[in-house]
Amino acid sequence: MVSSHQRPLEPGIVRDFKVNLSYGKYLDLDRILSAQHPVSVPVHHDELLFILQHQTSELWLKLVLHELRAVLRQLAADQLRPALKGLARVKHIQRCLTEQWSVLATLTPSEYAEFRSFLGTSSGFQSYQYRAVEFTLGNKDRRMLSIFDDDPGAREMLTEALETPSVYDEFLRFLARQGHEVPAAVLQRDVTQPWEFHADLVPVYVSIYENKEKYWEAYEACEELVDLEENFQLWRFRHLKTVERTIGFKRGTGGSSGVEFLRKALDLTFFPELYAVRTEIGVVDV
Repeated sequence: MVSSHQRPLEPGIVRDFKVNLSYGKYLDLDRILSAQHPVSVPVHHDELLFILQHQTSELWLKLVLHELRAVLRQLAADQLRPALKGLARVKHIQRCLTEQWSVLATLTPSEYAEFRSFLGTSSGFQSYQYRAVEFTLGNKDRRMLSIFDDDPGAREMLTEALETPSVYDEFLRFLARQGHEVPAAVLQRDVTQPWEFHADLVPVYVSIYENKEKYWEAYEACEELVDLEENFQLWRFRHLKTVERTIGFKRGTGGSSGVEFLRKALDLTFFPELYAVRTEIGVVDV
């Protein structure tokens, strides 16, 4: 007899996995769940939290890159609607990544200090997937490649991201093909270089925003990109505040100045003209 606190185990539920594919095998859980290797001696209870926080972030970053690469292909093929769907998914992933900092923030300074020294020179700054995301969004820096000289696979990924047009590059090319007067210098720029502000691009956005009914899809895409950047900045800020509350103003394990180094990242922007246009909207020439 089944207890009232149990639901019946239906006869159709699969139990034999000698041939059938199981959940654990499909997800390769044996390898995933055995991929946490604390280095503290003796092993500190909270090091598992620290490892999983970063491993799950890397898994989400893998999906972000997967989606952004599809967005690049879709924009290049003038498939704006599927590209916007991809950007919407990335925004949801960003929210997950940002909220995860609240879990790591439960690690107190004294707890982290008990195993931090065992981390050596390993640092989130060395995350090649994070760097690839920044490259793909336009914040490119060739100097970063040297950090991965000892990891050929990572360096190859970043070199490809460096040499590939960014999401912003492809969006601007899309706008040009749709008849918007995107400056030639923007369309012909060296895509391996970090994005620099182009004042002559702002009037293009003024036209889109002030004629949103006519250019609705482009208008929507502009706002999606602003959402993307805002989410990225929120992630950076939560990262900074989590580091600040955990180690104060100590230097980072990877050699950076720590909090002050992270604070400077808040000044980096992917789509500066999409913010600049807000100052121009509704302004009447006198």
